[in-house]
Amino acid sequence: MIRHSAATILFVATIAAAALTQATYVRAASKYDGAWSIVITTRTGPCSAAYRFSGQIWNGFIYYGGGGPINFNGRVRSNGAAWVTVSSGSNYAVARGRLTVGLGSGTWRGKSADGYCTGTWSAMRV
Repeated sequence: MIRHSAATILFVATIAAAALTQATYVRAASKYDGAWSIVITTRTGPCSAAYRFSGQIWNGFIYYGGGGPINFNGRVRSNGAAWVTVSSGSNYAVARGRLTVGLGSGTWRGKSADGYCTGTWSAMRV
């Protein structure tokens, strides 16, 4: 009887954990979720003048819309504060800023093969 009770408790705990995980997943959706178009502009340094790319926000995580050997990590908090780190080999960039439901902007700094750069970014939900 004790083995049966332990199995029953384990089964109920597994179902409860699955339900809580699903509830957390639903609650984790952010008002910023969706497709975004981002423009990055260089203000100082030898980096290219401007880049445009697409990205996706899902459950508050920012995903890069391109490919290649790029390490990308980004997050948006519930208050709209956003940050991203990007690296590829010895090149890297760090961006910070703020999003509203449809727009965003901020600053970035980084290093390319040619030297250090800084600039601004702006984003628009598409």
